[in-house]
Amino acid sequence: MNDSRSSALFAKAKTLIPGGVNSPVRAFKSVGRDPLFIARAAGSKIYDVDGNAYIDYVGSWGPMILGHCHPRVVEAIQQAARDGASYGAPTEKEIILAEMVCAAYPNIEMVRMVSSGTEATMSAIRLARGYTGRDKILKFDGCYHGHADSLLVKAGSGAATFGVPTSPGVPADFAKHTLTATYNDLAEVKEMVAANRGELACIILEPVAGNMGCVAPKAGFLEGLRALCDAEGIVLIVDEVMTGFRVAYGGAQERFKVYGDLVCLGKIIGGGLPVGAFGGKRAIMEKLSPLGGVYQAGTLSGNPLAMAAGIATLQLLQEEGFYARIEEKSAYLEKGLLEAAQECALPTCWQRVGGMFCTYFQTGPVENFADAAKSDTAAFGKFFRHLLEQGINLAPSQFEAGFMSIAHTQDDLDRTIDAARKAFKGL
Repeated sequence: MNDSRSSALFAKAKTLIPGGVNSPVRAFKSVGRDPLFIARAAGSKIYDVDGNAYIDYVGSWGPMILGHCHPRVVEAIQQAARDGASYGAPTEKEIILAEMVCAAYPNIEMVRMVSSGTEATMSAIRLARGYTGRDKILKFDGCYHGHADSLLVKAGSGAATFGVPTSPGVPADFAKHTLTATYNDLAEVKEMVAANRGELACIILEPVAGNMGCVAPKAGFLEGLRALCDAEGIVLIVDEVMTGFRVAYGGAQERFKVYGDLVCLGKIIGGGLPVGAFGGKRAIMEKLSPLGGVYQAGTLSGNPLAMAAGIATLQLLQEEGFYARIEEKSAYLEKGLLEAAQECALPTCWQRVGGMFCTYFQTGPVENFADAAKSDTAAFGKFFRHLLEQGINLAPSQFEAGFMSIAHTQDDLDRTIDAARKAFKGL
């Protein structure tokens, strides 16, 4: 595989951009090679600046559930751009997308658009604090909710990849208000709540943890959190930035039938453009400025290009059988990779929820971040490099989920399984 131009661009980028990248995991450090620089994408494929093609299971870290450059999404963006890229003023598109989000989530009565998942979670936590008059929050070890100061405490994904669970630059006074519990351990959460009774504003979690691979909630875990929050007057924030419109049209809450007081969204609702949103119960959302005293604002919030892309994407997701086809493709890939690993007697564990998945290099099961951390990350790095050489693009971290798109073909899946079989043998 020729990647000379990518290497040259990375060398130049490192002189201008910290680490040569604008988001840490893109640096490929944990997989032992330089990153690819991408020139274009279409359908299930991405193409680097050296002309190499890859079957893509990153999908811009989740948004590209339709595949790259779906014609209707491209057309919607082009039309919006012709009318103006940004106004800093209300548009009808904001209302249309808000209506679609509220229709998909029965617990979202009002929603506010922002420009990133980090903005969504940060704002939802501020709102929960303002609504309850409490300071403390509880999150889960290995769950990533963006890079706001109070959330960079035992975070997953990039922080876990680089072994920095608490980032320098986060004041201790901020971190002391953040409690961290073990994902899927309801008893531990109950103990923490009891020890901090009347002080917790919210519990925030990924309903399917996608920043320590792909970890589903154990039976009763989400239900237990919901009951606990109801009993203690705690706001339950469900971070569906990754799972929203991904594991079902109504996200993980539709799939597991447990609903939050506030919901954070992103990725898919912008069709690949920068976007985020948070919404929930009217009584809570009306505490936001300009109705209430909790301040939140953003110059590019409700950006017309992102709104147009999101509307077109959600319309396409409503086509009959869409999620059944995603499920079928994902199950086929799962079966093939499991069989390939078994042929080589490699200790691997495949975990999947809908079109989200992860292969761990350990026996499993993986139920929390401590479990995920037991994975053989060196083996994963070798596996990643083997697949990349064969034209298969996975997330460059053991602690990231992979994503299926509707654009992946039977040939894509078969090629991936065959490449994985060769990679497993290479290990």
